[in-house]
Amino acid sequence: MGDLVLQKIAISGPTLASMIQRLSSSPANLDGLLFGHVTCVAPSALSDDSVQSTPDSQLVATISSFLSFPSLLSFYDSLGRVDSSRLTLTNLNQKPLIGWFSFRRKTPLRPSMRESSVTRSLPSNPQLYLPIQNASSESLFAPSIFLLFTTPLQDQFIQTCQYRAFQVQSSNLCFNPLPIDIVNIGPAFRGHYGAFSPTSALPFLNCELRSSSAINECRNEENLIRMKRIAKDQSELDMCAEGMQIGRLNQLIGPEAVNYTAGLEDLYKKMLCKIESLARLVEASSAKVVEQENHNRKLRYKVARSAGLE
Repeated sequence: MGDLVLQKIAISGPTLASMIQRLSSSPANLDGLLFGHVTCVAPSALSDDSVQSTPDSQLVATISSFLSFPSLLSFYDSLGRVDSSRLTLTNLNQKPLIGWFSFRRKTPLRPSMRESSVTRSLPSNPQLYLPIQNASSESLFAPSIFLLFTTPLQDQFIQTCQYRAFQVQSSNLCFNPLPIDIVNIGPAFRGHYGAFSPTSALPFLNCELRSSSAINECRNEENLIRMKRIAKDQSELDMCAEGMQIGRLNQLIGPEAVNYTAGLEDLYKKMLCKIESLARLVEASSAKVVEQENHNRKLRYKVARSAGLE
């Protein structure tokens, strides 16, 4: 299988800030693993902005999380040979591995001999390959990304962290520098949001609801089980938005949902009311706990005083 060449690496601002904070607060050098996904980003068809889109699709690696540990407890030895037993999918919590990073202070911003050996060894394990999202054909990407962090050679008044990304090519064993995009809202990042698939935390609910007369007509076991399931779904919905009938949810699903935005707004308002009522309940319970603690304190004081211990 030939090498898949990346056009760039994307990382969100909070993720990059979290990495820099972790590295800057460490008293020693750190290594770590990079997790994320690789996406084939289609060119944008929009032309009402100043950003010029490329005519061809781009292969973009997105860093979503990381795992850091001291260099002495790393996943490779002093010669840069990777310990594959420490990089199984079970040890990685089933997270897709796309590469690794290294942090060292006051050193040149280029890979060392050991870092080069580690980066070339990672793609040798086929079990770590991950599929490419939105690709026209089934292609696998090897974890060949290396992200290097350093600090300036001379001390500065402002804390500075330099970084550079590379991708190793197994065919010629070369390190290709890659640009890094800080993913943000704007025309230049429409490709990322265009591939976004929304998910909902609400459980699957049956939107069919019958009247009380229909319930009385349910004589067979199948209908009784069905009505019990509807009642259970209504109870789960009441926990999120009390007063919202489950029968109205069928108006919020499907192509006709655009005509029922008022129902969605009503659902949101009822959810806010539910949260507000829970907050007031917690506030009242906390006040009662404080009142009971004060009462117990006064009672202990009276008992100690009557016993002559005060």
